[in-house]
Amino acid sequence: MKRALIFIILTLVILAIPSTVLAQEESRVAQPDFSISTTYPSQVVELGESVTIKLNISAFGGGQTVQLKMDEIPEGWNATFRGSGRIINSVFVEAGSSESIDLRLDPPENPELGEFTFVVLAQGDRTNAELPITLIVQEKLPASLTLTSDLPTIKGSPTTTFRYSVELKNTGDEELMVNLVADAPNAFITKFKLSGQEVTSFPLGANQTKTINIELEPIIEIEAGKYMFTVYATGGGLQAELDLVAEVTGQQDISISGLDGRLSGKANAGKETTMQIVVQNSGTALAQGVELSANAPSGWEVSFDPEVIAEIPAGDVAEATAYIKPGEKTVAGDYMVTMRAKPADGTTESAEFRITVATSTIWGIVGIALIAVAVGVVSIAVMRFGRR
Repeated sequence: MKRALIFIILTLVILAIPSTVLAQEESRVAQPDFSISTTYPSQVVELGESVTIKLNISAFGGGQTVQLKMDEIPEGWNATFRGSGRIINSVFVEAGSSESIDLRLDPPENPELGEFTFVVLAQGDRTNAELPITLIVQEKLPASLTLTSDLPTIKGSPTTTFRYSVELKNTGDEELMVNLVADAPNAFITKFKLSGQEVTSFPLGANQTKTINIELEPIIEIEAGKYMFTVYATGGGLQAELDLVAEVTGQQDISISGLDGRLSGKANAGKETTMQIVVQNSGTALAQGVELSANAPSGWEVSFDPEVIAEIPAGDVAEATAYIKPGEKTVAGDYMVTMRAKPADGTTESAEFRITVATSTIWGIVGIALIAVAVGVVSIAVMRFGRR
């Protein structure tokens, strides 16, 4: 009984040894010692186009020679492996390194549209590797130029330089020499800038997009309104165009003066004097909420009626009254008073007024009286002491 049990155990061990060895062998064979790959295993190509695909072969174990062939190729297509400019059938890869080769795929004489699958078979010393590649053959798309802008309309004043950012794209497969022109209104000049440099033509690569900056600058005084112009890009028999708009808004132009343009007046010390002020808007936009103010010598008082002019239409004028009161002790002479006008949404405009101040009549009489008294005192003194 004991011998039978030992016999059974030995039999099981003997039977297990080949299985274990086989499993180890299968495990060893299953481990790849090199790989084959490509960066773009699926590509879209043009009908009738030959394609060159770069293959990378890397060795993980020892150095070895890898045989190359096509395991699957569509009917009519031709495949060749190339290295250093020659047709090759194998490549040696050092241990722990990689080699790059080219696979050239040439279509048949009568190519067809569709999806085509190719399989590269690489055979090493111990293992094999496969690499599937897919080519999607399409008709050639017609080349074109396109001009686009996110902001085709820009607003500004009559003195604004209107600046546009435009994207120019070449959708073709060939480089083009592109020329730029614009049919801008006569009141403007147009400039094209690429990377900060003024240009009128430049090369545009295949499937390339460049940003063009367009400047529309007024050269004369222009009225408010919308000014449309078109930009044209031409090259290689292609043309793109883009409509742009410069929307000119009105601009107020305020000035302040006296009646008939006078910038002078008269006043008496300590007495309030009125002066008519004229505020003119010679611009192209309505001026609203025009506030009047003044800067006068110390001790003076200056006020306006009205203090705020509600509105002055473009090309119109408005009048106001300035109340000027020099200080009581102001010495006779000429003084400067600055009068200002500021629209609610504009800048302050000012003018200098020369105010000639005369002393008060009362003070004149007092002065004459004092002089008379002084003369009388002197006369009495002369008469009194003259007798002695």
